[in-house]
Parts: sequence; C-alpha cells; structure tokens
Amino acid sequence: MNFLIPVLPMIFGFIIDLILGDPYTLPHPIRLIGTLISALEKFTRKHFKNLRVGGVFLVVTVLVLSTAIPFLILFLSYKLNIILGIVIESIFCYYLIAPKCLRDESMKVYRAIKENDTEKARKAVSMIVGRDTASLDQSGIIRAAVETVAENTSDGVTAPIMYMSVGGAVLGFFYKAVNTMDSMIGYKNEKYADLGRFAAKFDDVLNFIPSRLTAIAMIVSAYILKMNGSNAFKIWKRDRRKHASPNSAQTESVCAGALDIRLAGDAYYFGKLHKKDYIGDNNRPIKNEDIRRANRLMYCTAVITLLISVVFRAVIFGGILC
Repeated sequence: MNFLIPVLPMIFGFIIDLILGDPYTLPHPIRLIGTLISALEKFTRKHFKNLRVGGVFLVVTVLVLSTAIPFLILFLSYKLNIILGIVIESIFCYYLIAPKCLRDESMKVYRAIKENDTEKARKAVSMIVGRDTASLDQSGIIRAAVETVAENTSDGVTAPIMYMSVGGAVLGFFYKAVNTMDSMIGYKNEKYADLGRFAAKFDDVLNFIPSRLTAIAMIVSAYILKMNGSNAFKIWKRDRRKHASPNSAQTESVCAGALDIRLAGDAYYFGKLHKKDYIGDNNRPIKNEDIRRANRLMYCTAVITLLISVVFRAVIFGGILC
C-alpha cells in the first residue's frame, strides 16, 4: 500500500477542488505569493537601478520563500504523522489547481450573455483575461472566455498536476510561483519589459513540455466527448505556433479545432492594439454554448492528466517507499 502515499494528496486535492473550488473568504497561498510579489516589486524598483537584474532577484527570492515554507511544513507534518502529512499535502495540492474556479468564473460570463446583459458579461470576462474588454461585443466576450479556459487548462490545471507528479506539492508551489509572477509582471509593456523579462522567460520554459502534453490530452478528450477530434488535431498541427508565447496556442488551437470555431485575432492591451493571428477556421459563428463546451473539454483533459500523473507517481515514487 506504500505506493498510495505519494499519490493520495494529488487525488484528494483534485476531489476537494471539485467540491469547493476556491473559497474567496479563506486565506489562499497563491494570493499570499501575489502579495509577496507586489511587495518585492516595490522593493526592487526602489533599490535596483538595473531592473533586469532586479527582476532576477525578485524571481529567486519569491521562489526560495514559496518553496521553502511549504517544504518545511510538509517535512514536519510527515515527521509527526504520516496521516497528518497526507492531509496537509492534500490541502496544498487543492490550492495549486483551479479547474472549478476556472469553470465558475467563465460561467459567470455565460450566464450574463444568456441574460443578454453585455455590460455584466464584460465585467465578468475582465476578471479572467488580461486584454481590454470595454469595447468587446458579445461575440468578442464569448471568444475571450473560451480562449482563457483553453489557455488556462494548461497553466491553471494540468501543468501544476504534472509538476506535482514529479515533486509533490513543493514542486507544484515552485511552478505556481513562477506562473503567478508571469501573470503579474510578465508583460511586454514599458512598465514591465525589464523587470518581468526573467519571470516571463522562465514561465515559458516551465510550460514548454506541459502545454504540449496538455494539447495531446485535449485532442484525446475531444474524441472522448464526441467533439471534432480530427479537426482538433489538424488545427493544432497548423496553428499551434500562432502566438507570441511559445506555449499559449498549443491548447487554444486544439480547442478551436474541437469546437469548429476561430479564436484569437487582434486585441487591445492597456489601450494599445496588438496584431495577432487567428487560430482555427471561421466555420461557424461562436456561440455562448461554446463556453460550456470548452469547460467540458478542460475537465476531461484534467481527468486524463490526473490519471496518467497518478500512475507515473505511483510507479516512480511508490517503489522508493517499498
């Protein structure tokens, strides 16, 4: 039964998320990491003339604190009692993934569109995307919601699971710290071009393999869910590099193909127009129901990834405990 010890926290963490999602009233380690990043940004801007060097200092400091603290908590917990260790690590794993939060936030957009409340839908989608949303029509709002579900299937769900399968919750925190830094300071605008450069590049490296494995799992999911699996594979092969990020179009292209829609295209960020290639074919107009379909695709991909990751971790680390 020793093979179960390394995998139970991942399984329990996933189940807890299915039930609870992210309660906004409870302390959240990722929000604490965000607070740390904000504080260090102010410190770095004040004390570093060279912001690229300051950006490296910020990343290293955040990573040391974000991994050392969970490591010490888990080390002491497992030392005291194996059950206590599993419970604490399960809670950590729960905090590291966000499928229910991603679904719930995108479904706020779905419900607002269903009520024909465009302003409410704009506000809802602005909470989950980085682009400017003030000028988006309903189709643009739906497209933005579908894109963020597709992209964050990797960043917010499967990539943390993959890293946890290799290094438990501690490596999961390492990944999420980098991902959080990228989402907060990894912009290519004047304010963050230097300070956030290292964080953005590091995030690209950490997501390179997970994004591609997630795309493959998503193609399989498209077949399982009786979506257009063959088109998902075709569009992935054709459009997976049509993004400034080396990773974001991996899952967006699969989602576009599976749903038979066109995603991406030009978008405004911080008031500036960014020219972007389209992903997918404009076979039909995007519909509100595509948000729900994207979420089904996300959940199926997450389950496939979890199952493979659990088997991998049981085989590799279960044997060590025997």
